[in-house]
Formats: sequence, C-alpha cells, structure tokens
Amino acid sequence: MDIDLEGRVAIVTGASRGLGRAAAESLAAEGARVLAVARTTPGLEKLQATHPDRIAIATVDMASADEVAALPDLAVERFGRLDIVVNNAGIAPAGRFVDQPQEQWDEVFAVNVRAPAVLARAAGKHFLAQRSGKVINVASTSGINGKPVLVSYSASKGAILQFTKALAAEWGRFGVQVTAIAPGAFETDAQSAVLDDPETLTRRLRKIPAGRMGRSEEFGPLVCYLASPLSDFMTGSVVVFDGGEVNKL
Repeated sequence: MDIDLEGRVAIVTGASRGLGRAAAESLAAEGARVLAVARTTPGLEKLQATHPDRIAIATVDMASADEVAALPDLAVERFGRLDIVVNNAGIAPAGRFVDQPQEQWDEVFAVNVRAPAVLARAAGKHFLAQRSGKVINVASTSGINGKPVLVSYSASKGAILQFTKALAAEWGRFGVQVTAIAPGAFETDAQSAVLDDPETLTRRLRKIPAGRMGRSEEFGPLVCYLASPLSDFMTGSVVVFDGGEVNKL
C-alpha cells in the first residue's frame, strides 16, 4: 500500500518532539509539506533539518488563541494551500485534583481543548471552501478511561474525543474528515518518569498485553493513513493505540 501525500500541506502542532515530531517526519517522508509548530525553536530546527525542503517551522504559544488562529493562513502563505491539521500539542500536569490551582486547570483547557478548536475553525474556512480536508486530533486513552492525578488532562482529552465526533458529523457532507487517535503509553519524553524507573515501568507493562510501550515510529504511519485519501470514508472515528492496555487503578 503506497500512501502518497505529494502536493498535500499539513500543520502539525507540538512537533518539536515525541509523537508530534514522528507525525511531522512521516508526513514529510510521504511527500507532504509541513508547517511544524511548537513553543520553542531548537527542537523545530532539528526537525526541519530532516526534510529542509518540505518542513517550515513556526514558534507559537498554543495558549494564545490569536497565534493559533493565524496558522492556517501562514501555511497557505508558505505553501499555497492547506489539506491536513494534526492537533497534537498538549500539556499534562500531574497532581491531586483537590490541590490543583484554577489557573492550571484553565491552562490545560486552553492548550488541550481551545487551541485545537481554534485551529480547526480557522482551517475549516479553507477546507469547506475546497470541500476537502483532514483534521486529526491526538487525544489519549486518559480521555476514555480517566486517570488519577491527571484529572484535568483526562477531562480535556475526553472533550477532544467528543469534539472530534461532533465536528465530523457537521463537516462530513463537505468532504472533510475529522478523526482522533487515542495513544496509550509510548516511549517519549513525556513518559520519562516511567521509563527511568524500572519498578514503575514493570508495573506499567503489566497492564499492557503487548508487553511493551509504543514506539514513535509506529505513530507516524497511522497519521499518514488518516491524512491520506485512503481514509476518506473514515470520519468521527477514534483509533485506540495502546497495545491493549487494561485499565486498572
């Protein structure tokens, strides 16, 4: 199966590391041109060096609705069109809910929920006009099962799952597909506390029938499939990508 994204243009948020970087690299490798977005520049510059002719970068504060809303026009200005949005950027502060400051809760929802909605709305003006487009929201299994000490994160990812389904229903007749990926445990910087502690890692792996955590290189191809015409009949779907993890508190 050849996934050819030649001529397509994508925005990937949270692209400087982890799953976002894997998505951006895979899209570029399949021929897409990518506007890679993150809060800081060094990781973006390293990413750009992998495909300098296909990747442009933008440093954006995802908590700023105005900066996020400007990204689709920036992609069109740089590459001439826009076809794909990958809403990957997110934050996950851990701690007891009863101790969480309201400001932190608000920040989680600003980055994890408002920013994807703002970006999708701004991109939608292009997608609905051309009657094609793909929105791929990166959620989490935390948004399905809920996780202790990650209450705000779990709530925000649950909101993204419903946002995906509702927007897919609204935009389907315009030829625009909206899907979500719900990753479980992957070997990224976000899981460093687990990976660096053998006892914690052993406990985590007991919950995963596959016997290991996911790898970043497994994530990019799924994004490319959802971004391609091969998935045009797939919308409102949530792809759980977790090695069969069993939810036990």
